[in-house]
Amino acid sequence: MSWVFCPLIKRFVAVVLSVGTTFFVSTAPAATSTWFEHDHGAVRLIYGGTTTIDGETRDLGLQFRMKPGWKVYWRSPGDAGFPPQIDWSASENFADAIMSWPAPERFSVLGLETLGYKQEVVFPIKLSALEPSKALALKAQVRFLTCDDICVPYEITLPLNLPADTDLKTRHWDKIKQWQAKVPLLSREGPLSINQAEIGGSGKNRSIIVRVAGDAPLKSPDLFLEGPSGYSFDRPEVKILSTGTEALMRVGINSPEKQDLSLVGKAVTLTLVDGNRAVERRKILQRAVVMSPDVSPDGEAFGFGFLAILGLAIVGGLILNLMPCVLPVLSLKLLTISSYGGEDATKIRKHFIASAGGVITCFIVLGTLAVALRSAGLALGWGIQFQQPAFIVFMVVVITLFACNMWGLFEFRLPGVISNAIPAKSDNRQPSLAGQFMAGAFATLLATPCTAPFLGTAIGFALSRGPLEIYSVFFALGIGLAMPWIAVAVFPQIIRWLPKPGRWMIIFKRILSAALIGTALWLLTVIWSQIGGSATGVVALLMVAIIFIIWQHRHIGEGARFATWVVVGLLTVMSMVGADSFAKANRDRLIKTEGKTWREFDLGVVAAEIAKGNTVFIDVTADWCLTCQVNKSLVLNRGQVANVLGRGNFIAMKADWTNPNPEISAFLKNFGRYGIPFNVVFGPLAPKGLPLPEILSEDVVLTALAEASGRNLLSKR
Repeated sequence: MSWVFCPLIKRFVAVVLSVGTTFFVSTAPAATSTWFEHDHGAVRLIYGGTTTIDGETRDLGLQFRMKPGWKVYWRSPGDAGFPPQIDWSASENFADAIMSWPAPERFSVLGLETLGYKQEVVFPIKLSALEPSKALALKAQVRFLTCDDICVPYEITLPLNLPADTDLKTRHWDKIKQWQAKVPLLSREGPLSINQAEIGGSGKNRSIIVRVAGDAPLKSPDLFLEGPSGYSFDRPEVKILSTGTEALMRVGINSPEKQDLSLVGKAVTLTLVDGNRAVERRKILQRAVVMSPDVSPDGEAFGFGFLAILGLAIVGGLILNLMPCVLPVLSLKLLTISSYGGEDATKIRKHFIASAGGVITCFIVLGTLAVALRSAGLALGWGIQFQQPAFIVFMVVVITLFACNMWGLFEFRLPGVISNAIPAKSDNRQPSLAGQFMAGAFATLLATPCTAPFLGTAIGFALSRGPLEIYSVFFALGIGLAMPWIAVAVFPQIIRWLPKPGRWMIIFKRILSAALIGTALWLLTVIWSQIGGSATGVVALLMVAIIFIIWQHRHIGEGARFATWVVVGLLTVMSMVGADSFAKANRDRLIKTEGKTWREFDLGVVAAEIAKGNTVFIDVTADWCLTCQVNKSLVLNRGQVANVLGRGNFIAMKADWTNPNPEISAFLKNFGRYGIPFNVVFGPLAPKGLPLPEILSEDVVLTALAEASGRNLLSKR
C-alpha cells in the first residue's frame, strides 16, 4: 500500500512547503527598491541581509541591467565616461557605505579604450547605520552614464526602507555574493600576485614594466592601472614566460605634454585580472634596475626624468640668489654698478658675463672634483661637507666677516683680485674682469651653506650616475645661480631701474648684513649638534674675538696690521681644529633618537625583525638637511604615519648622518644613493627594501609600509 500513499504524501509536503514559503516571503522586509527603467536598461537597489548579530553592517547591491550594446563604467573609466556615483545624504539613520567594484571589461570604440560592464553588473555595498537596532530609510541619489554609440547621463533617486530586524538573508544574498567574488582581492595571499612594478624606457617610449604570477597557469591576463590625475595608460603588452605561471606586462604612459612621464616614486593602483581571478595592489613605482632587451639602460638617464632633474637644478640654483648666503653678493654688485651711473652698456655686459663665468666655472670645478673622487672609488654625497665642523667654522668666519663689513663696523677688502670686484665708492678704479670673475666664484662659495635644502635631490641624482650626468647637473646648477647675472648682461638697461645712490644703500646693506648673521647663527646650531653646547660656546667666543681684533685694526699703525691678519688666521685655524677635536671626542655621546618611537639605526637587527614578521622603516637624516626636517614635521611625526610607526609590528629607525658614519655611508651606497633625505622600508614582503622618493607624502609612506608588511593600512579604499 505504501506505493499508493507515496504520491499523496509528496503532494501534501509540496503544499505545506508552498504555504510556508509564501508566509516567509510575505513577512520578509522589502528586498529591493523599485526598478528605475529607462530606454537603455534598468537600475535598482537590492538588499541581501546581514550575518552579524547586531546588524552593524548590511549587504546591499546597486544592480544595473543594460540592453544589448549599452554599458556603464568602472571607477576609472578609461579614455571617456564617468563611473556611477551615489549620494546618501537624504537617508535616515545612515552612517556610511562602501561600494566595491567588480573587475571590469575592456572596450575599444573608435580608438578609445574604456573600462566597464555590459548586460548586467551588481556593485556590492557594505552599509552601516548610526543606530543598528533601528530601521533605515534609504534614499540613494544615483548619477550614472550609459553609452553605446551615444552616451546618455541619468540622475535618479532609489528609495529603500530596511527594518530594524536584520538577522535575515534575502533571496538576493547569493546574487550580491556572486558579484562580490568578482571584486579584486586586496589580500596578499591570493590566486594572483603583482610582484614588481618599475619604470623603464625613456622619453615617449617610457612605460611601466610589471611582473605578475599566478598559482595556476595564466590564460589571458589583463592589467588596469590608476595613477595620479592627468595620467592615462595603454592596453598592456603581455609576455607569458616559459613557466606559464609568470608574465611580464608592459604598459605605456600617457600624460599632458608638460608633465613628467617618469612617475618614479609615485603610488599607483594595479588591478590584475585573469578569467575569474583578480587582485588589486598599491605600489610605489621604482626605476627599473634590469631592463628588457629593447630598453636602453643609458636611455633612462636622458629621458624625461633627467630633463626634470636638470630643470630642478636650474630652479634650485636660481632660488639660491634669494638666500642670505648669496643675496648680499649679488645686491652689492648691483649697488656698485649703479654707483658708477655713467658706465656704458658694453662695460656692464662684460662685468656681469665675467661674474656669471665665475659662477659656472666654480660649479664645473666642483663637478670635476666629484668625478675624480668617484673614479677613485670614494663614496660621495651632497651635504657631507656639513659633517665636518672645521668646514662649518670656516664658513661661519667668512660669512661673519662679510656681514660685519657690510654693516660698516670695519673696512675690509678681500685679497687680491676679489677686492677689485667690489671697490669702495670713493675708489675711481674700474673693476677688473678678473675681479668680476672671482666675485662670481666667491658667490658660489658663499652659496655652499644654503645649497643642501634646494640642490640635494638634483646633486644626489647626478652622483649616483656617470660623469656626463654629473657635469650636466652641476652645469645646470651654475646656470641657475648665474641667471640674474646673465639677465643683466643681456639687458644692461636693468641697471637704470635702480634708484640713485644715497642713504638707502647703507640701510639696505645693513639689512643684507643681518641676513648673513642669521645664516651664521644657523650654522652654529649645526655645530651645536655635532660638538655640544659648551664647545660651540667656545667657538662663538673665538668668532667674537676675531671680529673685535679686525675692528680694532684701523686704530693701529700700518706696520702692525699684517700681524692682525696673522692673529685672525691663527684664531680661525684654532677654531677649526678645536671643533674637529670636540666632534671626535663627543661623537658617540651626541647620538640622538626621537622619543620612544624611533630606535637608533642598527642594520644588523633588520633581518631578525623581518623574520619575526615585523616591518622596519629607516630614515636617514641629518640636522643640516632641511628637506629631512620638513619630511619629519609634515609626514613622519604626525597623523596616520606616526600612529602606524608606533604599533608593535612596525619599527622606526633613525640613521643620523649629521656626523660622519661609515655604516650609514655604506648603507646609502648599497642603494646607489649619494645624498639625503633617504627613506627605505623593509618587511616580510620586501626583504631587500623599498626605497622611497626624497619628498614624502602620507600616501607614499603608508603604501610602502602596506606593501612591505602585507597589511592594509589605509582606513578607506
